[in-house]
Amino acid sequence: MTYRIKTLNSISARGLSKLPDTYEVGPQIENADAWLVRSANLHSVNIPSSVLAISRAGAGINTIPVNQLSGRGVVVFNTPGSNANAVKELVLAGMLIGARQIIPAALFARQLSGDDKQINLAVENGKKQFVGWELPGRTLGVIGLGEIGVQVANAAVSLGMRVLGYDPAITIRHAWQLSSHVTRAASIDEIFKRADVLTVHVPLIETTKNLVNAERLALMKQRALVLNFARAGIVDTKAMLAALDSGRVRGYVCDFPSAALIGHPKVVTLPHLGASTAEAEENSAVMAVNELRDFLENGNTTNSVNFPDAVMAREPGTTRIVVANLNVPKMVAEISALVGAARLNITNLLNKSRGELAWTMIDVRGPVSEELRQGIEEIEGVLRVRVIEA
Repeated sequence: MTYRIKTLNSISARGLSKLPDTYEVGPQIENADAWLVRSANLHSVNIPSSVLAISRAGAGINTIPVNQLSGRGVVVFNTPGSNANAVKELVLAGMLIGARQIIPAALFARQLSGDDKQINLAVENGKKQFVGWELPGRTLGVIGLGEIGVQVANAAVSLGMRVLGYDPAITIRHAWQLSSHVTRAASIDEIFKRADVLTVHVPLIETTKNLVNAERLALMKQRALVLNFARAGIVDTKAMLAALDSGRVRGYVCDFPSAALIGHPKVVTLPHLGASTAEAEENSAVMAVNELRDFLENGNTTNSVNFPDAVMAREPGTTRIVVANLNVPKMVAEISALVGAARLNITNLLNKSRGELAWTMIDVRGPVSEELRQGIEEIEGVLRVRVIEA
């Protein structure tokens, strides 16, 4: 079957190569079944009713109106872990930049002038101002133990650091991946109190905005180092600058330049390089494309950020009914009753919920009429119904 996918950013060719030739793909596609995006901001964009899903080749979804799309039964995907190694490596670089004062030292060396004898003399006289410290034996506090946080924590253990982690919502999978040498913090405040280096790896949502604030910075050891390669809004910039100016915090290394931060002698800002590697862009594109293809062809919702992860193997020779619905009582019973009234035999059924939303898939023997599809769509609480032929 032919599906139409609109690309709103440049998507890695390796990712697009995972789509069969029957798909129509490109930036000019009209009435698309799905959209592929990287950084495009969709909050002020008209998203047509034809769109069934949007897949973000990356982790952050703050550029996508998820709540609005959920009400329309549109599935939003992201690609967790696809850029985790790239971000992990940059976090490690950030620790070394902060610990060894690499950026100020490099800027000092760049402005040296004269002959080699004069330069060598200036180096010997000037290097004392860039004395740093080593990582082994220092305590790294990691807030957020998802794909990136786990990799950062494990890498820090390998570097000889003591690692303290905090994530009350850690998944079983990530817990299994975490090194046994990582100590679990009882509270977020404990992380701030014990860390020589603090790094945050949480999404920017209402509860994490200004998570690093004046009150928590006041808990930190004198001259600790703070890293932020997650989202700018997680750190209260005004509070951070005050802590730097008072000497409470040694330095702040982040991936988010701003007018307030640029030029401060204790701040290193990088131009949002976290996922900016060829490998990460390819990994994100491949994952985003595979998610969309599985969704369009099978109705599965792996890595959906708004609907539950629902995956059901296809029963050969069957037709699949896919329903996006509110998580309300008797929904499956009402759908099944209509399917039974249409004299169709159910061979497989899956219903999963996530908060107020649910996802229902039913495989039946025989063709599904438009009358049946519409009947299911008219059930109170149903947001959208698709029929996927065998």
